[in-house]
Amino acid sequence: MEYTQLGRTGLEVSRIVLGTMNFGPLTDEADSHTIMDAALDAGVNYFDTANVYGWGENKGRTEKIIGTWFAKGGDRRDKVVLATKVNGNMAAGAPWPNHHRLSAVNIRRAVEASLKRLQTDHIDIYQFHHVDRNTPFEEIWQAIEVLIQQGKILYAGSSNFPGYKIAQANEAARQRGKVGLVSEQCLYNLIERRAEMEVIPAAREYGLGVIPWSPLQSGLLGGVLRKERERGGEGGRSVSRLKDSPALREKVQAYEDLLGKHGIEPGEAALAWLLTRPGVTGPIVGPRTMEQLESGLRAVDLKLSDEVLASLDEIFPGPGPSPEAFAW
Repeated sequence: MEYTQLGRTGLEVSRIVLGTMNFGPLTDEADSHTIMDAALDAGVNYFDTANVYGWGENKGRTEKIIGTWFAKGGDRRDKVVLATKVNGNMAAGAPWPNHHRLSAVNIRRAVEASLKRLQTDHIDIYQFHHVDRNTPFEEIWQAIEVLIQQGKILYAGSSNFPGYKIAQANEAARQRGKVGLVSEQCLYNLIERRAEMEVIPAAREYGLGVIPWSPLQSGLLGGVLRKERERGGEGGRSVSRLKDSPALREKVQAYEDLLGKHGIEPGEAALAWLLTRPGVTGPIVGPRTMEQLESGLRAVDLKLSDEVLASLDEIFPGPGPSPEAFAW
């Protein structure tokens, strides 16, 4: 496994991040524990989750699965850089005021609940899952500072923040003499490259590590057309998304043809491409099965040639730098 610094911090993290969103909804507890064991054995030390994972009536379930894994003992908790998130409404039943977003009262409530589910005394990276337009950053940072002083969290990160919110958050933290955000989790992959316009430049300017989520664009970059042919024309949910977009299907086919010519697995290539991108710490791999985890691990050792990288840019061109992408 390769490691890198998380943004401007002294924290070393693996170049693959274990995403846990499928633990509970699609992968049972026993298999989830097996996947976490295998990931840790392979050197993956960065585990990502969120308080709402499990979804619906089962939100919080994923954190509980991770907590029972930690409770097995050994040094697994000491080896893991644990990241979770706050923002979504965690009230049982109908939404209830102050059980979501980033008010000081909800941050305090949410972190205590996550610590209990995770069966740990601290969270390494506490991430704002979405922007909160109603709460000023002065209040957010005051709440975070208290949690850091109490030893309940070590760092704060963001997820799904636009570039200007990254700037606002870190300028507010700077005025308080604090570190501010250390990471940004954003939607970023070969198909969806809009983050290159504002989000990634802002993250790099302020020293945030970039953690791409959905690196395979919900499976579209994982060889879906080849799998469709192998199944005799039967496609899964990913293929169905291409029916209404002939242009995208043509690009995905060109992508698979290119990688087939070079003997490279599409899903591994999509991850390896992200590992070449400036500012990227490591993509989130959210396996449902051991096979998917193993594929993600192989991507770390895959070095794409300049020829392949150039061809990928031709198939899926990025938006270009801002502001030139939308202005003279």
